[in-house]
Amino acid sequence: MTLFRRFLSMALAASLFTTANAQESDLKIATVDMQELFKQYYRTNEAQKQINVERARIQKDNNTRLGRIRELETNLSNLKKQIEDPSINDTKKQSLFKDWQMQQQEGIALDRERREFLQRRNQALNEKMVQRMKGILEEIRKLVEEQAKTGDYDYVFDKSGLSTSQVPFLLYTKDATDITAGLLKDLNKDAPAESAPAEDEEEAAEAAPEAPQGE
Repeated sequence: MTLFRRFLSMALAASLFTTANAQESDLKIATVDMQELFKQYYRTNEAQKQINVERARIQKDNNTRLGRIRELETNLSNLKKQIEDPSINDTKKQSLFKDWQMQQQEGIALDRERREFLQRRNQALNEKMVQRMKGILEEIRKLVEEQAKTGDYDYVFDKSGLSTSQVPFLLYTKDATDITAGLLKDLNKDAPAESAPAEDEEEAAEAAPEAPQGE
């Protein structure tokens, strides 16, 4: 499960929206699938694309750093063979050994710097993503609240919300109106054509591993 999905699960776990106080007469209740709204909102799709681009950029930088480290490893291997060559005199071997030590230390420093770079960049990207997702969820929440007031609903329940034991909060409601479709239409009314959610692209993004923390 990607960080993107983990954030969504946590953010929606306790999502339960209420509006006006319950009347003594029959309550007017609606349901909404917050997970579906979040998933199908064009701004969520755009955010995921941008995150994927930034992760690819981080990985590209990491691969460049790895390339330099691999070169050093090759040089170290060649130097070791020369040092172990009995045909090479001791003076030359001492010079080769100093070179080997210097390049080994350089390799260690570069790898440490690379790992710190990965941790720093991934952490910054994750924090940026969380803030972006929070903003999108807040937009959706406000729209749900507006729709609830317009429709004069007493309660609007998120039918996608799960408890800590992964059991749906909403197991049954009588005569509840599902307002998800109308809300989704409102959310995407200004979506540019290129921002329409692409199922294949979305599945590929979810299946793709996050940028590695080690290599």
